[in-house]
Amino acid sequence: MAGRRAGVLIGLSLALFPSLGLQAAAPDSRAISLPAPPPPLGFPQLQTQVSCPALQTRLRQVLGAEASVWSVSVGDGSGRLLADLNGLTPRIPASNQKMVATAMALDRLGPDYSLTTRLWRRADGSLLLTGEGDPDFNTPQLQRFAKLALGQGGSSSPTPSAVRIQLQEEPPQRWWPAGWPGEDRVEAYGAPITRLAVTSNAKAMAVSDPPSRLQQLLAAEIKRQGGQASISTVAPTPNGSPPSSAVLLHEERSIGMHGLLSLANTESHNFTAEVLLRQAAGSWDQVTSQWRTSQWLAAQGLPMAGIKVVDGSGLDRGNRLTSRLLVALMLRMAQHPMADHYFASMAIAGERGTLRNYWYDTELQGQFFGKTGTIRGVRSVSGLLNTPAGPRYISMISNGSSAPNTVIGQLLRQTRNGALCP
Repeated sequence: MAGRRAGVLIGLSLALFPSLGLQAAAPDSRAISLPAPPPPLGFPQLQTQVSCPALQTRLRQVLGAEASVWSVSVGDGSGRLLADLNGLTPRIPASNQKMVATAMALDRLGPDYSLTTRLWRRADGSLLLTGEGDPDFNTPQLQRFAKLALGQGGSSSPTPSAVRIQLQEEPPQRWWPAGWPGEDRVEAYGAPITRLAVTSNAKAMAVSDPPSRLQQLLAAEIKRQGGQASISTVAPTPNGSPPSSAVLLHEERSIGMHGLLSLANTESHNFTAEVLLRQAAGSWDQVTSQWRTSQWLAAQGLPMAGIKVVDGSGLDRGNRLTSRLLVALMLRMAQHPMADHYFASMAIAGERGTLRNYWYDTELQGQFFGKTGTIRGVRSVSGLLNTPAGPRYISMISNGSSAPNTVIGQLLRQTRNGALCP
């Protein structure tokens, strides 16, 4: 799932879009009272009334008897709500949840951001390894850290003393979002979310105890290079920073933000989406990151009724989004200074990512840039559709459809008919 395909930039009209600050206070676990939406900021916001009855009728005909299990919303670049069927009904979004995590990460962290793994030397000579959840941290990087650790903490005598290394890591109760099913946690796609993860804590299956695995791999590599190591794990500081007296020895950076967004959206990589949500929220505490994400969404002026954020990837069935929120979010991001980065991170119909096998050699190939979502009983697809009448932002979420892929294709084809909404 960890592909690094180059993105295809989409020509969009950009407007100034200042980031909005978040409150710093940590919430408790009780119900959260969100602030009122801000006043209009001078750019199109999604309207609340349907303005294209012809498209509304066509989409309703496509859904037929299954209309009650679908939410479908369509908007255009001017903010017109062209069609909307159950658009304010909260539904389980599956991996369409990643559209929220990646939008906030791009806005809060910027296009030049990368995840960093660092080796520090403390005043007492011991070493500290810290990380931010690089999904592609791998064996060659581990070998470099081992060599540096050996050079800093070892001895040239015939009986060298052991290098003392501590790994700064989150406690096990933070490794998985609370609602991830046990059967998913053993699969590679449900691997634990940790700051220090070799190959995203996944081999053929999920790694059940990442700190122990990392200790073993690091100790073995130091031994292979002729040294010894005493390695333990410590809890991170509240902000994940090292002691003030520590000296930075070396750092390894992940792929850049464009690559991270593409991992999350094009390849639907759960680990990357979860890490981006935590880093953007500024906290690896799940309650705090959920709260700050909801605050960020509300600050964008999006329709928040019934919205519930519990993870960044969509694997948790406790998430609730609406198709209208996702369309409003895409309209918001289309006017962001980094709009190209956001939409270029999506899969492409018939060409790339989780949409590579859909609508190949049809009028939709290369014209739909979207995010897919699939868990048991849930199918969702949302994104930007190029049409003869201009871009359309469409979100389609089903919770219980019998043939969702067929319906999604029909909905896209009807939406692409520019004659319906002049």
